[in-house]
Amino acid sequence: MKKISLLLGALLTATSAFAWSQKGHDAVAYIAEKHLSAAAADSVATILDGKSPVYWANWLDNASHTPDYAYTKTWHYKNIDAGVKYQDAPLNPKGDVVTAIREQIAILRSPKSTKEQKALALKILIHTTGDMHQPMHMGHLTDLGGNKWQLRFFDRGTNLHSIWDNSLMNSGHAWTYTEWQQQLDRLSPEQEAAETTGNVDDWARQTHEIATRVYDYFPIGAKVSYNHIAHWTPVIEQQILRGGLRLARILNAIYDPASNDNPDTF
Repeated sequence: MKKISLLLGALLTATSAFAWSQKGHDAVAYIAEKHLSAAAADSVATILDGKSPVYWANWLDNASHTPDYAYTKTWHYKNIDAGVKYQDAPLNPKGDVVTAIREQIAILRSPKSTKEQKALALKILIHTTGDMHQPMHMGHLTDLGGNKWQLRFFDRGTNLHSIWDNSLMNSGHAWTYTEWQQQLDRLSPEQEAAETTGNVDDWARQTHEIATRVYDYFPIGAKVSYNHIAHWTPVIEQQILRGGLRLARILNAIYDPASNDNPDTF
């Protein structure tokens, strides 16, 4: 019995940093890739040795649980408890998703960074930008971003974080990551500009506001069913699209001077 409890605890720890499932992270990365300028795409391809951003989209979820990259475990989220304003939330001394994104931008911009440093920073940036748009990665510290917020998904016991990682997204659409891009990535230039305006704090604050609505909507013990999937699927679509478009904006600002965007604004 003790071994089973230890195993369940290990599984909870291992999954607590995941977001959007592998498919969701792939979709964010692919949307971003589709919006890179030619100059930015060339730079990204050089740094990643020709591999697509999609190739590395989920890498950090596994890497964070290895000794070499254990320091990134807290970089997947920013916990903000109920009643605490975004700007008043205490900073995690080990880092969080917002500070991690800014640190990777600084590394990618610096002429002193080696190719190896830039490659690592880019892999981290691709993943953490997706993480920041998953509402439970801006969830409460007291319940570990919804991991201790117990629910039922139809007749299966689960938690709030888990249903946002996998169940809601994959129940709403059985698309491949390329189909997610094809179906969602249809904004006009004006709509795209509206979704990508602001900086990292603006985007994180926006996700935190969605997280607050999520907690209010799903009381502990709630049974999640078809109507809940229908209610939240448009929000998931919007967040995945935002993540991809905003990642592209960051990379275009870093690698394409013609974009007229300044990485300092992030």
